[in-house]
Amino acid sequence: MKSVTDFDVQGKRVLVRCDFNVPLSGDGEILDDAKIREALPTLNYLLDHGAKVIVITHLGDGSESLDTVKARLFELLALSGVEGLGSIEVSENIRSHKEETENDEAFAKKLAAMGDIYINEAFDVCHRAHASVVGVPKFLPHGAGFQLQKEVQVLTQIMQRPERPMVAIIGGAKAETKAKFVEPFCAFADAVIVSGLIKKELIDKKIHLGYPEKVIGPKDDLQALDISVADVERISKHIFQAKTVFWNGPFGKCEDEKYRAGTLAIAKAIIESGAFSVVGGGQTVEFLKEEGMIEKFNHVSTAGGAMLEFLSGQELPGLKALE
Repeated sequence: MKSVTDFDVQGKRVLVRCDFNVPLSGDGEILDDAKIREALPTLNYLLDHGAKVIVITHLGDGSESLDTVKARLFELLALSGVEGLGSIEVSENIRSHKEETENDEAFAKKLAAMGDIYINEAFDVCHRAHASVVGVPKFLPHGAGFQLQKEVQVLTQIMQRPERPMVAIIGGAKAETKAKFVEPFCAFADAVIVSGLIKKELIDKKIHLGYPEKVIGPKDDLQALDISVADVERISKHIFQAKTVFWNGPFGKCEDEKYRAGTLAIAKAIIESGAFSVVGGGQTVEFLKEEGMIEKFNHVSTAGGAMLEFLSGQELPGLKALE
C-alpha cells in the first residue's frame, strides 16, 4: 500500500476520500469535529506540497448539505496555518448519487476524471464497496492518507503482535451484529469481555465458540441497563492484568446518567491497568469525551464497523483496492 508521501503531487489534482460524516445537532451544528480533524495532516501535507485537492465525502444518507462541514474544514485549515486554501475544494455529498453505493463503474470513472491521484483517508468506510472507495482506485494511481495508515498499523499490531495478556472488550447496542465478532476475536485475544446483551445473543442464537473459556460476560441480569458491582469487579480483574486492551461499545444505557457507572468503571480500569489501549466506535468515544478521559487512551478511532471487521480477519474492500 503506497502512502501519500510516495507521490509527487506538485501541480497535480488529488482526490481525497475523507469521512466527514460528523454528528449534527437538530439545527445542523457540528457536535464533534474529530473526523474532520483526523484528515488535517494529510490535507495540510498535500496543500503544502502544491497539490490541487478535491475532497470527496458523505454526510448521513446523502440528503444533507455539506455547507457546515465545509465551513468547519476551512476554519480548521486556516487555524493550522496552512497556505494554499484556494487550492482545496469539497465536492457535493457523494451519497446524493445512488451510483455511489451501487459502486457503478461509469460513475467511478467520472469521479476519477476529476483527479490525477487518489488518496483514501477514510478508514471508517473501507468496509463499504462504494464507488468512491473501491471504484476510483481502478482508474488512478492511489495510496493511503496518514490517518488510514495509522489505523491499519495499530490494529495490525494488536492482532498480530500484541503485548500479552491481550483483552478485547465488546459492548454496545448492536448485539446481533457484534456477537458474530466474538469468535474471531478469541483467535488473537487472551480474554474477550462481552456485555450482557451480547452474551444473551450468544446463548439465544447458540453461536459456536471455539474458545468458550475466553469469553467473559455478566453473570447477573443480561438485559440490565447497567452491569452490577459484582460483575464490574470480576471484569476489572481481567482488565488489570492486561498489557493490551481493545474496547468497542459501552456496557448498558450509558447515555442515561443513572446507568453510566458500569461503563465508567470499565474505562477507569483500562486507564489504571497501564495497558496499551485502543478504543473505537462513536458511542464509546463520545462517552469518554464527556467524561474527560479520551486523552488517556493510546489510540482513539472514530471507526466502528470497519474496525471490528478488520480485527475479525475480514478483508476490507477499501484496503484491498489500495494494494
